[in-house]
Parts: sequence; C-alpha cells; structure tokens
Amino acid sequence: MSDDHDAGSSGHGAHGRPRTAAEKWTAFKKSPFLPATVLIFILATAAGLFAGSYTFSMANPTPHHVPTALVGPPDDARGKKFVQGMEQALNASLELREYRTYAQAREAVDEQKVFSVISVDGSGVRMDLSSATGASVAQLLQQAAPQVGKKTGVPVAIKDIKPVQPGDPRGLALFYISLAAVIVGFVGAIQLSVHARALNPAERIAYTLAYSLLGGFTIAAVVDWLLGALTLPFVQSWLILAFTMFTSGMVFTMFNTLIGRWAMVPTWGLMVLLGNPSSGGAVSWPLLPSVLGHIGQWLPPGASVNAQHTAVYFPGHQHVFPYLVLAGWSLLSCTVFWTWRHRHPGGRATGRGHAA
Repeated sequence: MSDDHDAGSSGHGAHGRPRTAAEKWTAFKKSPFLPATVLIFILATAAGLFAGSYTFSMANPTPHHVPTALVGPPDDARGKKFVQGMEQALNASLELREYRTYAQAREAVDEQKVFSVISVDGSGVRMDLSSATGASVAQLLQQAAPQVGKKTGVPVAIKDIKPVQPGDPRGLALFYISLAAVIVGFVGAIQLSVHARALNPAERIAYTLAYSLLGGFTIAAVVDWLLGALTLPFVQSWLILAFTMFTSGMVFTMFNTLIGRWAMVPTWGLMVLLGNPSSGGAVSWPLLPSVLGHIGQWLPPGASVNAQHTAVYFPGHQHVFPYLVLAGWSLLSCTVFWTWRHRHPGGRATGRGHAA
C-alpha cells in the first residue's frame, strides 16, 4: 500500500514539475499561436512593402526614355532646338525614331512603338500626342511642350490624336479592372481551398475556370453596361479578364501545392507587390524605374493591362505577346499543380478508396 502511494506521489510530482524550455517550444510549435505569431510579422512586412512598392513606382514618376517619332528634316535647326529643350525640361531623352512620312509615324503610334509624333516644317513644330498610348506620358509632354516652345522661340502646335475615352479621363479604368481580376482571381482560389477543400485536382481547375469566366463577365458588364465608364470590345475584354483571373487563381494554387498554407506570401509578392505597380496601368512604363518597366511586361498583371489596353484603343494592332505571357503562367501553374497534386492540401478519396 505504501509502495503504491509512493509511486503515485512520484508520478504526481513528475507531472507537476515546471516544463523545460524545449518542452515549451515543442508545445508552442504544435499550438495555433505559432502561425498566428508568424502572421503578425508577415502582415506587418506586407503592409510596409505594399506601401513602399506603390510609392516607389508611382509617387514621383520620372521619364527616362520616351520613344518619339520624328517627321521632317532631322537636321532642322528649329527641330533640334525644340528637342533639346524638351529633353532639358523633362530631364530625360526623347528616343527619336525618324520616319519619312506622317502616315508611317502614325502607324508607329497605332503599333504603340512611340508615344508622340514631332513634325518639323518651316512654320515650326507640331507635336501630336497619344493619351491612349500612355495618359501619364501625354500629360507630361503636354505640360512641357508649350513652355519649351516659349523658351526656345519655336512655335508649337499640340494635338491629342488618340485621346482616352471621356468616361476615363486619366486612363486608369483599364488598370482598375485588371487589378480587380488579379486580386479576385487568387482570392477565389483561396476561398476554394477553405470552403471547397475536398475538390479533386481536375474539379479545382474546372471551378477556377468557372468563377473566372463569370467574374470576368461581371467586371466588364459593370464597367461598360452599368457605369458606362468605358466602351469595351465586350467579348474580347471579358475573355482577357477571365484569362487574367484564371491565371491568378492557378498561380496561388501552384504555390499552395509547393509550400502549403504560406502560399499567400509568394502570390501576394508576385502579383500585387511586384506585378501591379510594374504593369504600366497606373503609370506608363517610360515613367517607371527602368527595371520595373522591363519586368512588368513578363508578369500576369502587366500582360493583362497591355492586352486590354490594345483591345480597347488599338483594336487593329493587337499583339500576341501579352497572351503568351498569360498562357505561359497558366500552363506553368497548372503543370506544377497537376504534377505534384498529391501534395496539395485538399481533395478526397476516390470511390474505390472508400470501398477499401
């Protein structure tokens, strides 16, 4: 009896002793407090990076090289004087591309190879702008040109030959609808992972495609039919938005397959912190830091903005590159997800597995 009591006392004492630091750490790792604590630091960092990335790229847009068509004698004294004055005023170089005729220069505008056309003749200089190519660049040129003309004594006539639509005077609506498609695209994939976790791989891809098609249609319908802010080539804009949403959703699904519950971190970094500021939608690429301007066109947000922009304002001059970028990211994401689908946190057993 005494032995039993001693054994019980001993056990009770061992159970009641203070836990070691290693035991406390092990218990903390198994508790919900570890991921919650990690999230505190991730969210704080994400907030700072989010503000920093947009401020860095958009707060003080500065031109570096502005592709410009030149029509007329390249050695004309007035033309040279005006170009030099513009470069000094902008603190940037006008990347002049010479064309023999105005029709050729106008074709370059439609192909989005240049942002303006400078025509030089005996009476002075005419600068034709294209707000549709880049509203922020056109605004900068429009402000600088009259001042340069007055300073250099060169008469300047300014005309916007490709204006933005009246419902979108600052040219930002296309950026906003693309931004909506990007964010809702990966948020939809997150919600599928939370609320429809049992979806099998093929079903998950099918539902991502389904909400992308419906979501893209809704975005286009609200902006065009309901608000009248833009007149869209409806079917093409709808499918670009759907393609963007699907790509964004599958990018999250890919990262969720590779790293599990922390998939939001690289998705947010790629699509929002890096992709959206460098897309050229809010600030045209000649005004972005040069590295961002080059990177942006290879990421889904930039590809979406470029494809949408050309579809709306330059319908006869659509480029295949933005679609290839979206297709490449979609194919990569689907391939990674399908190849390592057994690692994806979700799915359910097949009928044969239930029988077993």
